[in-house]
Amino acid sequence: MTRAAALVLRSLVAVAVALMTAWAALGVYWSDIQSPAARTSLAVGIVLATVLTFALCRRKGKALAGYLACFLLFVLWWSGIAPSNARDWQRDVAVLPHAEVHGDLVTMRDVRDFSYTTETDYQPRYHDKTYDLAKLDSVDLIAVYWMGDAIAHVMMSFGFVGQDSLCFSIETRKEAGEEYSSLKGFFKQYELVYVAAEERDLIRLRTDYRNPPEDVYLYRTNIPKENARKLFMEYVKQINSLYAKPEFYNTLTTNCTTNIVSHVRAFGGKARYNWKILLSGYAPQYVYDMGGLDNSLPFEELRARSHVNPAARAAGDAPDFSARIRGGLPGMGY
Repeated sequence: MTRAAALVLRSLVAVAVALMTAWAALGVYWSDIQSPAARTSLAVGIVLATVLTFALCRRKGKALAGYLACFLLFVLWWSGIAPSNARDWQRDVAVLPHAEVHGDLVTMRDVRDFSYTTETDYQPRYHDKTYDLAKLDSVDLIAVYWMGDAIAHVMMSFGFVGQDSLCFSIETRKEAGEEYSSLKGFFKQYELVYVAAEERDLIRLRTDYRNPPEDVYLYRTNIPKENARKLFMEYVKQINSLYAKPEFYNTLTTNCTTNIVSHVRAFGGKARYNWKILLSGYAPQYVYDMGGLDNSLPFEELRARSHVNPAARAAGDAPDFSARIRGGLPGMGY
């Protein structure tokens, strides 16, 4: 091996060790160890032990082998941290939905339909509703922006003839008093929750009650009805799975966009993972580029016309909220 190649290899190993050490230290710091002092001491100890090992050990190969063995033990311990459905949850995610399937009829239990005064002052309301898959006639993509164009929260809404749409939002299940952090989302800090709700809950929360308001865009997809049914049932399958066995949310791998891609791929759909999925604000453009949205308009014009904040505010708590916000939207036919 040439001297230059050896230098490159050592540099790559050093970067890998630094990243692994940072991950392990943060993993301990945000672990389920009850004592904050113990978590802090262990996190600092991991960093110091790594630095001292490589600084004092002359035989770097042995130092690396010992480090990798210790890191493997850490991974084994980390993998034992289990999610739970029994915590002191925030009220908005305290109730998990689940579904009962009888042929074409799907009864969704605990569909959320909160009545809001402010974002944090609301009256929890839930109901059960039966949906007929034979009447499933549309699937809409909803993108919510609050911090620029690169990041969005993506939801899917299923429309049934003669009924309001049923909207699914993939979120973090936070405990009482807990705040969301993208960094903490890498470290088993949040369970995963699928919120099944009326659109007037999930959309008006963002257009009317968040401060500042968030920008909501609603797009009609071109998904064939047969695949729409399969996608809906993938959501049902995951909702029932989480009801029986909790899972962790992950900022990168298990979130509101990657899980949608996973559901589409489960029945052979064309969705693929790429940077527009990881930077979720570009997910609608990705779907457009894949032919999944109305392409009779340039995407920027489609996006501008798909903004529903004014219509959502005007519709208020109307029982036909879903129909009202779609009036005049591209491809909606209202």
